[in-house]
Amino acid sequence: MTVPGSLNEFLSAQHSVIRVALTRVRGSSPRNEGTEMFVAPGALWGTIGGGQLEFMAINAARDMLRDGVLHKDLDVPLGPEIGQCCGGRVEMKLTRMRASDKWAATERATQRDEALPHVYVMGAGHVGRALTNQLQHLPVRCILVDTRPEEVELCTANVETRVSAIPETDIWGAPAGSAFIILTHDHGLDFLLTSAALERQDAAYVGMIGSATKRVKLRNWAHKHCDGQSIEHLKCPIGASGSRDKRPSVIAAFVVAEVMAELTSETAATAPNGANQAPLLGHHHDRKGRSA
Repeated sequence: MTVPGSLNEFLSAQHSVIRVALTRVRGSSPRNEGTEMFVAPGALWGTIGGGQLEFMAINAARDMLRDGVLHKDLDVPLGPEIGQCCGGRVEMKLTRMRASDKWAATERATQRDEALPHVYVMGAGHVGRALTNQLQHLPVRCILVDTRPEEVELCTANVETRVSAIPETDIWGAPAGSAFIILTHDHGLDFLLTSAALERQDAAYVGMIGSATKRVKLRNWAHKHCDGQSIEHLKCPIGASGSRDKRPSVIAAFVVAEVMAELTSETAATAPNGANQAPLLGHHHDRKGRSA
């Protein structure tokens, strides 16, 4: 079955749906309290962690749909009795959704989407586009920025794109807690954008592509031209996990892991579903950089 592109599409396409919600979690479990999954007779949306716990929830939900049951509570120990070894305990509430429930679920999903952390990929070259190919599948709002429209046009990922003559303004207008990955076609522009991102002092991540030598050059440049600006919190080289593979897709994989580790750190994860960032300020653009 084709998976719809959004929860709204899923709920609109399915007449009968059970909402499965984790209402209490004790000890270790695959997902946190508040996680939702939606079960229709022949389709699913979301996950409560997979494994036997999810299998039981899906079966229970479809039994409810078949038998006309409106509500059901489950209290499941995550131990040998269900073939899992998490060791925790999960309480779930299963509810048949009315039209008002579907509307409320769509509103919650919209609010979570608006609160997603922003990741700015500053540069639409090979590695920049490889980053967008991976970031489009993660719980972030990815924005690809470049001064060159012909490079932006090569991006095929489902992300926001901007052609910006002064990309520093995109950094200045970003919300607090954003991540900035800087990998333009020009070292001088890299330095300017990195300095702008560091100057904010509220970014979750600032990384610049390059080598240890480039980092030293940036440090000296910042000290001379930016009132002694520190680059202590800069990641450079980015994605430096020991791999010597220089293929853009491989570099992008290491960088994305680095960025997501920062965005989903213990501090960032304190809000429900890890969504704790403010929405983007300023103009929105479509994925080909045109002002909307």
